[in-house]
Amino acid sequence: MTDYSVLDLVPVREGGTVGEALAAATALARAAERLGCKRFWVAEHHAMEGIAGGATSVVLAHIGNATSTIRIGSGGIMLPNHTPFQIAEQFGTLDALFPGRVDLGLGRAPGAGPELQRALRKDLHRAAEMFPHDVVELQGLMRGNSTIHPTPGLGANPEFWMLGSSLFGAQLAAKLGLPYAFASHFAPDHLDAALELYRRDFQPSEACEKPHVMVAMNLFVSETEAEAEYIASSQLQAFVALRTGKPGKLPPPVRDYRDSLPAAARRMLAHIGQASAIGTPEQARAAVEAFARRTQADEIVFGGSTYDPAERVASLEHLLAA
Repeated sequence: MTDYSVLDLVPVREGGTVGEALAAATALARAAERLGCKRFWVAEHHAMEGIAGGATSVVLAHIGNATSTIRIGSGGIMLPNHTPFQIAEQFGTLDALFPGRVDLGLGRAPGAGPELQRALRKDLHRAAEMFPHDVVELQGLMRGNSTIHPTPGLGANPEFWMLGSSLFGAQLAAKLGLPYAFASHFAPDHLDAALELYRRDFQPSEACEKPHVMVAMNLFVSETEAEAEYIASSQLQAFVALRTGKPGKLPPPVRDYRDSLPAAARRMLAHIGQASAIGTPEQARAAVEAFARRTQADEIVFGGSTYDPAERVASLEHLLAA
């Protein structure tokens, strides 16, 4: 049986506030828990006015306090932006607050230009090169394999995950014996090759005896296909804005948005949309089931920002409230 989870960017919509975005994330997490989802993950992004999840561990502490059973975690923490010791303390704290419920998904891409590098006081390209070493160091800090012991952190037991959108993450996840989550919702190119490599080269570990795969999909579900496409158009606009170097807050939906775009933009959205379920409940279920068959994934995590937060909850309800 495939488990379902939710990935949230904590989007800030045009005309909205960060406080409203955090309240919407909380409501979404509660809905995901009510609908039987396994995990609620928050993604780390910085210096983007349309995304409010930058202080990821702080957001997760709030989400954890507002829920009771669903696992909470990072999808992911971009480790080059931090030191392993800092993350050991942060997720050690979360593990102490919410024992048995915390996931620590790690990514290599810092996603930062020169200004953010200066703000973080980090050489992020060098830090990215150190990523495999830092993952092992982070594990060692929590397991006591270090001369310095983070408090909280020592003895903490979050569920480690490796995230990726290329073959690199698949190779590292296989080598370290970690579960692997692929960001197919925005970078589908290497999906099949990465999963094949991960499963072929997987080395069992104490944490994970056999390969365990999560794949990401965008989910927009409504009573009609046209209405689902309409609510999806806010995120489609955000994709286009990001790819053209003009990211901003999440815009209101637009009817027939794709038809207004030049051919190159339509092709880009179609390419990204390989891992999407947009349509009626029946169409969405068929798309999710087909993607699960293609990937043989153990879990599917649903992304997809909507201008009206209630539409995000409704999409989950349409799909899962059988």
